[in-house]
Amino acid sequence: MKKLKITIIAVLMAFAFASCMTLNHTVGDGAKTGVEVSAKQWYVLWGLVPLNDVNSQAMAAGASDYTITTQYTFVDAIISSFTSIVTVNVQTVKVAR
Repeated sequence: MKKLKITIIAVLMAFAFASCMTLNHTVGDGAKTGVEVSAKQWYVLWGLVPLNDVNSQAMAAGASDYTITTQYTFVDAIISSFTSIVTVNVQTVKVAR
């Protein structure tokens, strides 16, 4: 019974820490207007093959200064917990102009 509790706690901690992964890229001088666009990037085979094309340059709508944030959010972790059975994972891409 004690091993089960430890396993449950470890799994919950893994979800909590996984939702903290964030990558930021600054193009030019970075975001200035605060307008933000987001999209979901879907991957198959545990992140090896992208299923859709999220084009951050198109999301910036011609702006020369913007910030790209790629996150594995808590919502993404919940979605991936169900879809990872068939090796599909998701992450969120946000572009701020």
